Amino acid sequence: MTARVLIIATSHTRLGNTGKPTGVFAEELVVPYYQLIDAGATVEIATTQGGPLAFDPASIKAAGSNDALIERFLADPEAQALAQATQPVAALDAAGFDAVFLPGGHGTMWDLPTDAGVTRAVEAAFAKGALIASVCHGAAGLVTARRADGKPIVEGRRINAFTDAEEDAVGLAGVVPFQLETRLRELGAEFVGAPNWQAFAVRDGQFITGQNPQSSGLVAQHLVDALGLTAGQQAA
Repeated sequence: MTARVLIIATSHTRLGNTGKPTGVFAEELVVPYYQLIDAGATVEIATTQGGPLAFDPASIKAAGSNDALIERFLADPEAQALAQATQPVAALDAAGFDAVFLPGGHGTMWDLPTDAGVTRAVEAAFAKGALIASVCHGAAGLVTARRADGKPIVEGRRINAFTDAEEDAVGLAGVVPFQLETRLRELGAEFVGAPNWQAFAVRDGQFITGQNPQSSGLVAQHLVDALGLTAGQQAA
């Protein structure tokens, strides 16, 4: 049976009160998207508001000026159809998927924790025992989800995300609504981090979490493996 993966991305496009744009970081969605579909998974993309994906303009350039996978995404009719007409996550039943994946981008810090549809989707995946994966700020989608006993789903789990040190390094510690590493620790997660900008991911049971854009492929590979898929099998 084909593995079904739901990607849940941000719709938020303003970086706090700075006046600067933000959104989903392209690499963190596109790289896992292709690793998953090339391994034979079926992928659906949802956002908090539905409609076109809101990419952080700093993460995607005009066609012909990007890394190979982003160029593939821009030229891929099926991917573009998904990107231009995402479903609101609240309209989907996450229990029908084998995994949910939350890419990052600073926009996630504003809408993933506050969107009831995201919280329900992550809680449904957790209750089903489905895989829950995130990269970078995508872990913001985990902070409001609770277990049936009311405790945070991340409590007692080894979890990784964009670190406080990296947030300080990009000068946005005072802009984001909260520090993600700090919040995860406050919720009882065993935060496991690596030096700034190092590709790093950790798996703990159904959780697969990675640190920064450089970790996108590593998280995706863990997810492919955990789904029992073979990387590149579709292309073979």
